[in-house]
Amino acid sequence: MSTALGNEDLVPEQTEGFKVGEKKTIDEYQKLDENDESLRKWKESLGLGSGNTISDPNDPRKVILLSLGLEVEGRPDIVIDLTQKGALDTLNKKPFTIKEGATFRMKARFRVQHEILSGMKYVQVVSRMGAKTKMQEMIGSYSPNTTDKPEYEKKFESETAPSGMLFRGHYEAVSVFTDDDKNEYLKFKWAFDIKKDW
Repeated sequence: MSTALGNEDLVPEQTEGFKVGEKKTIDEYQKLDENDESLRKWKESLGLGSGNTISDPNDPRKVILLSLGLEVEGRPDIVIDLTQKGALDTLNKKPFTIKEGATFRMKARFRVQHEILSGMKYVQVVSRMGAKTKMQEMIGSYSPNTTDKPEYEKKFESETAPSGMLFRGHYEAVSVFTDDDKNEYLKFKWAFDIKKDW
């Protein structure tokens, strides 16, 4: 089955009235009014000013996706190490099996470097027999990782696999990690099968 998805399918939905904030460098954020308690807490929530940078000056990427995982209660996690060569090919060629009615959630480990990441989102379009379903998850804004916080992990909202004979079968998906500035950090195809049992 081919997944005929155009780039427009993977464009994140915009929140009405939301405007992307003015981009600032790390130094500019550090110099913002330090007497403002709420601003100080906001900067701390981004991890600014804690530890030494671990950004690689030879690696221009702003976001490095380290792994993707699937958590299912009562079963060992399935984790794809994205630092291994060919990991994305494996995702596309070897479908996950999900038991109908099972509750599961995805998780991603990643590193941010060089500058603040603003509004990272995960967008997924699942296709089966010509029908498409789009899902979007806000991941958030993050400062570059440091020795105090060498990586981030985001666990997505839990989902429940559909049940019943009509929903069993093979599904194909295309996913993208993007941000407020429409930068794409990772785009990949993958597949899963919904079965009566594991």
